[in-house]
Amino acid sequence: MTKLTHIDSKGQAHMVDVSDKALTARSATACASIKMRPETLEMIMTERHAKGDVLATARIAGIQAAKRTSDLIPLCHPLMLSKVSVEFEADPELPGMRVYATCKLAGQTGVEMEALTSVSVAALTLYDMCKAVDKHMVIGEIQVLEKRGGKSGDWCLSSEVSAVILDSTATSSSRARVSAPEIRVRFFAHLREQVQRDECLINCQDLPDEVTVSVIIQWLTAQDACLAQAFANDSLLVAVNQTMVDRNAQVQPGDEVAFFPPVTGG
Repeated sequence: MTKLTHIDSKGQAHMVDVSDKALTARSATACASIKMRPETLEMIMTERHAKGDVLATARIAGIQAAKRTSDLIPLCHPLMLSKVSVEFEADPELPGMRVYATCKLAGQTGVEMEALTSVSVAALTLYDMCKAVDKHMVIGEIQVLEKRGGKSGDWCLSSEVSAVILDSTATSSSRARVSAPEIRVRFFAHLREQVQRDECLINCQDLPDEVTVSVIIQWLTAQDACLAQAFANDSLLVAVNQTMVDRNAQVQPGDEVAFFPPVTGG
């Protein structure tokens, strides 16, 4: 059995001593969902709520929550976060909203709890803002999507989901098939309005073996006129897994590639 680091030799809880750990760049991304009535989702997206901008309020709450995680979760270390980003994605199929939070720092311990706390409180704030018009909202699917840095290395949920066990006695027609790995492409600021979408998923089977940001752009521009016009702008910035890169950067299955204009609001 793996030794629990939050329990000492006497079985007592204690804060783990991380003073001997190396100072490294670390990040974590988490998500949550909140199901609601379609009318509630439309009200949020069209900013018709009498209380004001629901998403802006929830974003601030999520950022504040990440910074206060050590006050809420016993034995968590107080951390000097260098970045907290909170984003929302409308999902008509839930129907509802998906919340994403990414936390970063250069430190001696990970930031998974900060990301999880951020999406949890952001979702709770959405509930609080909308409970007067929709009392049947449900918060769930709170999980870490990926973590980077530290001694244990990088981890991504999508790489585990791709595993499958095949029954050796099953016929080829009845065997389970694994969904091909995908690359998630996201669009921010006014670029999102220009391409008329928040994001898209690219099946890696549609790409060559060696994938770079330039290859992603070539694939996107071949899809429709809106994307082709947007990527005619050579000044667009790009980040792979929340790290700024150039167009020659390598992209791996399961990565997130984000495009945004040179100047955006913070």
